[in-house]
Amino acid sequence: MNARPFDRVLRARRALVDGAFAAVELGVRDGVVAAIAPLGTGLAGAEVETLADDEVLLPGLVDTHVHVDEPGRTEWEGFASATRAAAAGGVTTIIDMPLNSIPPTVSVAALAVKRAAAAGQLAVDVGFWGGIVPGSLDEIEPLVAEGVFGFKCFLLPSGVPEFPPVSVDEMEAAMGRIAALDSLLIVHAEDAGLIEGAPHPGGPAYADFLASRPREAEDTAIARVIVGAERTGARAHVLHLSSADSLGRIADARAAGVRLSVETCPHYLTLSAEDVPAGATAFKCCPPIREQSNRDALWQGLVDGVIDLVVSDHSPATPELKFAGDGDFELAWGGIASLQLGLPLVWTEARRRGIGLERVVLWMSERPAELVGLVTKGRIAVGADADLVVFAPEARFTVDAALLQHRHPVSPYDGRELTGVVRRTLLAGVPVDRERPRGRMLRREPVPLAGRRQHNGTMTQADPLERFNGADREEAIASLRPCLDISRWCDELVDARPFASLDDLVRAAGLAATPFTDAEVAQALGHHPRIGERAAGPGESAVLSRAEQAGVDPADAELARALAEGNAAYERRFGRVFLIRAAGRSARDILEALEARLGNDDADEAAIVAEQLREIAVLRVKGRFSP
Repeated sequence: MNARPFDRVLRARRALVDGAFAAVELGVRDGVVAAIAPLGTGLAGAEVETLADDEVLLPGLVDTHVHVDEPGRTEWEGFASATRAAAAGGVTTIIDMPLNSIPPTVSVAALAVKRAAAAGQLAVDVGFWGGIVPGSLDEIEPLVAEGVFGFKCFLLPSGVPEFPPVSVDEMEAAMGRIAALDSLLIVHAEDAGLIEGAPHPGGPAYADFLASRPREAEDTAIARVIVGAERTGARAHVLHLSSADSLGRIADARAAGVRLSVETCPHYLTLSAEDVPAGATAFKCCPPIREQSNRDALWQGLVDGVIDLVVSDHSPATPELKFAGDGDFELAWGGIASLQLGLPLVWTEARRRGIGLERVVLWMSERPAELVGLVTKGRIAVGADADLVVFAPEARFTVDAALLQHRHPVSPYDGRELTGVVRRTLLAGVPVDRERPRGRMLRREPVPLAGRRQHNGTMTQADPLERFNGADREEAIASLRPCLDISRWCDELVDARPFASLDDLVRAAGLAATPFTDAEVAQALGHHPRIGERAAGPGESAVLSRAEQAGVDPADAELARALAEGNAAYERRFGRVFLIRAAGRSARDILEALEARLGNDDADEAAIVAEQLREIAVLRVKGRFSP
């Protein structure tokens, strides 16, 4: 061990190390955890701090969803106030969203403006997201080179005119470029058309506001994100999940190999629609706080691992905007400022549900750090940044919005009693001093393939294509059958190994076993459910089918009935199930194709079915064997 004393030693009866609490001493040197030893070892330090018996030592939280509105709208929130609030809440790293500042962070020049505004004001470490708006695709690669942690887009109007939404096609085009750069697309997923078509009566009734942002709008947009990520191989992340109805779709997509992660927020886990008073626009956010049963389902999604992480979506505004319309939910600004309160909010509710503090910290520290590739943050370990929180998990306090550190004293939690008090926050081993900001501006560095982490924190064992190339024959064939259950097709691909690239394998999949025989087509069709019906069971073919039909679930009973009638008519006409590549198509698109194909003769339709089988197989190969 280095003979030089540590800069600081912390002694704790309970410190969260490797996912469990232990009695340890931490030695900090040069801002990094340099030693972890059993309590009583007697590590020597220039400063020694012993935690009280009711205190625990945690890694600093990482909040990847924070709106700091400086420059341009600093009256909403600025870097000084936001980062002080973060530190007061035990958050030692934030990643700033590309809006609502002016200019938005959609170019290298705009990023430079934002960094200049932040300089000298940061109480905690800060990184930056880039933004995707129409016409900004050529800015993606330069922004990656400048160290942004990924890119955000909206699929509906964002609320500020300088950050317009993108179409689904524009989102997919961005995904293609982002995938090539090993970056990340994060998406505000609500469908603009469904929200425009929903009733918007306005007024103080929360039920009316909730009806104006229906679950279907969220679910439909998430399905589009899944399809885009599947097609392009991009890493995609669903922001602020509110609708628990999407949990099954998300789980199926990930099981099918789609590179998808998901977050939710404290307000969706701790508040419910039934408890929002009339005209209480401090509770307004988009997507909205939903019913208590939905809240319970989101908690189950966290426990089951479908939801990866919890971050604040800290989105403040002036009181004039939050209370615009004198209680009219349609007119008030939608956003909740909770950066300082996230840990006690989530811990209070988790504790009530019998969930341990270890899991809360996993969701709010380790997982967000993994999302953005900050490998030295989110955990207490030798070599990690000494970003630490002294937390009293059983202490209680009552929220007083006037005492919060963010710019405006507006909070739906005002007067709420919470359990868990942040007593001290250390950044790089030094207690945060609000008068002496020491936070750094962070840049994302490219992560070598061998060192990438999956969403659950485990190291990737091998590239899927490498595993396929090296597998024995039986195992390799088994890995192909969920893509297409035609033995000749599987045999030809296995015999053609090794493939130098995924593109080579995909090309081969498009040519193998040409043409399919009628018997082969009939065998393969046995694994395809009717369009509009979700395949049952845990088998890989069923999981893939559910993921492919993510965008097909009809939004109304009339469309569902028309699909069922069309399926029946097709089966009477041709004696087999209707088959079409569902990925990327809506229920209405598919119904129109089905009706058109009912007019085909037998030979033409047989050729189309074989072609569709091959298209589906190629898409599945691409998704299944992407790194």
